[in-house]
Amino acid sequence: MITVQVKGEHTKADIKYKEALALYSDSELSISEICKQVGVGISAFSTYLSKKHRDLILKRHNLATSGSVSLRGTKGQTTEAHNRYRDAILACDSMEYIEYNISQIARIFEVSPSSLLGQLRRHYSEIVPRREKQRQRMGITANLQYGARKWSRETYAEAIDLLQSSDMTINEVADVCRVSYAGLREHIIAYYPQITQQRQMARAHAKGRKRRGQRNGSWMLYEPSRDCVKKYERAVDLYSSTAEDVKEIARLCGVSVSGFRHYLRTWYPELMVQRRGYDDGVDYKDTKRYKKSTAEKYAEAINRLKTSDLPTAKVAAEFNLHPEVFRMYLKEHHPELVAARGRMKTPDGRVVSCRSAEKYAEALRLYTTTGESLKSIAARLGLVYNSVSGFIRRNHPEAILKHRSLIAASAED
Repeated sequence: MITVQVKGEHTKADIKYKEALALYSDSELSISEICKQVGVGISAFSTYLSKKHRDLILKRHNLATSGSVSLRGTKGQTTEAHNRYRDAILACDSMEYIEYNISQIARIFEVSPSSLLGQLRRHYSEIVPRREKQRQRMGITANLQYGARKWSRETYAEAIDLLQSSDMTINEVADVCRVSYAGLREHIIAYYPQITQQRQMARAHAKGRKRRGQRNGSWMLYEPSRDCVKKYERAVDLYSSTAEDVKEIARLCGVSVSGFRHYLRTWYPELMVQRRGYDDGVDYKDTKRYKKSTAEKYAEAINRLKTSDLPTAKVAAEFNLHPEVFRMYLKEHHPELVAARGRMKTPDGRVVSCRSAEKYAEALRLYTTTGESLKSIAARLGLVYNSVSGFIRRNHPEAILKHRSLIAASAED
């Protein structure tokens, strides 16, 4: 029995995968079978093996002496391919087989010539140029043609231009240009390695990107599927053109509420911003959450407040609204209206209504600067005498004394 030694201090991962690691080193079970038996995640355990126990992987695949072997990754060579083409690849890089071309070497080692060339181009790109230079120096390749054939360049010219000028995938370009996908791919690998490098860099930069209409790390367009668009098409239309509640829209369209909300958050955040009453360009996460139906509910009452001098409570009663709930809504969504209709302090410290102070300002000025009676002033300005009289008595008693002194002074004269 082989005992696995873990160097350094034991981490949580070492403890978690201890049993799975023992099975991997002592048995021939596959990783998936081990993970099912032990009850750990397949991808997590595979990552743990690659990072901390690469030697066990190489040993299991009889590659313990091959420290430079590229393990299977997004672009790595598989163990099976490495074992199958290892001898043929070594022969291609050996002077013993320099007189043979790659096809002849492939037949000697009983592998596919095209597959061997593909392995060389993908994983051992330095061997072919070095080998051909040596063959040219030796005069072996004097009568052979190298590079892309004329018909091949002409066939793929449009596709190559499209790949260099757009972000389309090779499959998409092959469909547009009506050429073979496999042929175009091999043509790029053989004669345009810069395209492959550029696209790999673009994919690396796009990793983790989630912007609608743009490519992500796997070079797929980040957009909803056709089935998903068709499923929520009517619901989105109702959401953007009506004030119906999300739950009601989901019920009418026969879709789940949670699914529809997730669809909106993912693909239509701008509609959520607009529905909340904010301008375009504002992140919906930073906006105040309220229903469009609620805004329509209070719209007439708010317009009434703006065009009249009625108290908030009377306006609420007029439209069958709860006064306190209406006031809270105004404070949250219309603070400028609350400020305009709020209360203010007079110079002597009294708190008065802004609306009343503005309404009776002229009457108060005339009452404190002339000897005209308050009834006459109220009638001339179109005010209710009892209202203006009560306002002055409650908030400006000094005005009454000043008015009386003016009357007394005029009587003495």
